[in-house]
Amino acid sequence: MSKRVLVILGHPGTNSFCSALADSYIAAAKDASHDVRVMRLGALRFDPVLHEGYRQIQALEPDLLDAQADILWAEHLVLVYPIWWGGVPALMKGFFDRILLPGFAFNYRQGKAFPDKLLNGRSAHLLVTMDTPPWYYKWIYRMPGLHQMRKNTLAFCGIKPLATLTFGPILGATPTQRATWLQQARTLATR
Repeated sequence: MSKRVLVILGHPGTNSFCSALADSYIAAAKDASHDVRVMRLGALRFDPVLHEGYRQIQALEPDLLDAQADILWAEHLVLVYPIWWGGVPALMKGFFDRILLPGFAFNYRQGKAFPDKLLNGRSAHLLVTMDTPPWYYKWIYRMPGLHQMRKNTLAFCGIKPLATLTFGPILGATPTQRATWLQQARTLATR
């Protein structure tokens, strides 16, 4: 069954392994007849700082308005990003701070402890790179960057994470390891 897929590359660079993972996923998803759109955060023009919090919503730049439209269009999101300092890159965090706004992604109602999830019905895959061995990140650090994205960001808005692939350590990875990881991304895209 064909789906509308939005791939969001959270690594700000254009020549990263995250970019190669995104490209592998995109190619396989297109080969599987999915309708795919791509958003590379490093190419967008916007202020990633939410200057007043939610006390005053700052006007969204055109690239952020387009991003919101793409999220509403999508049935499935694919987030590709590195773990830096245990969490998501600042650009990606700022992107979500700016676009996942009340009235778009969630809505609090008086007398209700938890907000309405306005992006219900969407699913997500996460493809995450790190220089820490994934087992160490899981058992010693307790995966803060994955919990933040899956629970505190996506699930909070109603997006259901289906699968998370972690790749690492990237530093010192052999060409054979990288090829295996790219194939895992392609395989996930065809599910």
